[in-house]
Amino acid sequence: MTGGLFTVHTSEGTETPLVVEIPHSGLEVPAHFLPDLLASARALGRDADLYVDELYEEAQREGATVLVARTSRYVVDLNRAEDDIDAHSVAGGPNVHSPRGVVWRNTGEGDRALAAPLRREAFEERLREVYRPYHAQLAALIEQKRRRFGCAVVLAAHSMPSLGRASHVDRGSPRADVVPGTLGRTSADACFIDLVEAHAREAGFSVAHDDPYKGGFTTQHYGRPGAGVHVVQVELARRLYMDEVTFRTRPDRFDFAQSWCRDLVAKLGRAALTFSSAEEG
Repeated sequence: MTGGLFTVHTSEGTETPLVVEIPHSGLEVPAHFLPDLLASARALGRDADLYVDELYEEAQREGATVLVARTSRYVVDLNRAEDDIDAHSVAGGPNVHSPRGVVWRNTGEGDRALAAPLRREAFEERLREVYRPYHAQLAALIEQKRRRFGCAVVLAAHSMPSLGRASHVDRGSPRADVVPGTLGRTSADACFIDLVEAHAREAGFSVAHDDPYKGGFTTQHYGRPGAGVHVVQVELARRLYMDEVTFRTRPDRFDFAQSWCRDLVAKLGRAALTFSSAEEG
């Protein structure tokens, strides 16, 4: 099912309470947004979560519902709050420093991504056409799961550069293979967080919880364990499945990473069903 510039893959087989959300794998930039963009095609690829949609392409066969954005984060970043702007990204914005908020004015390497601050009307157009429909769909999927099962579990699926970039707080530092982000273990029940970490370690992957990513807007906004909504952001180092210079997948690693993602979805789905049954009991 397609709505706006995102795609929903409905679960197949036995449905589980799991939603896999993939907000950053898209590369599309609608033509009417192009005049404001300075970022190169290479920057679009470098700052996208390339191939994450393919890594999780079998998630619906494991009973999950999958939401995939097709637009580039240079249109709007779907993992940021609507008000995460500054005066250099949106005209009339606050005098704060937010170079990569809901509108990226700088690339991940610190180069200019916007030709000039967006007019307020142009900014609202991006929210209206892309951002709000996407989050309305995500919220609806979460609510459908919660009503059916008594809980919803969101796997916010991302990838990350294997080394901190020039604009990152960990510039030049190697990162762990897998970074689960849960805002200090507050956005999900411990059983789901522990499952992700154990699954990573069983595969021989290194794990660093919340370092350097604690979770973005999806984790902050939707993660409400007390209300039955659990969110775990999962960042995979891109070295696990692709060449970060050529942007090509690595055949010697991609299949393993894809299998790991499918097994993670299956485990989380089973755990969510068990959790929902226990809550009902």
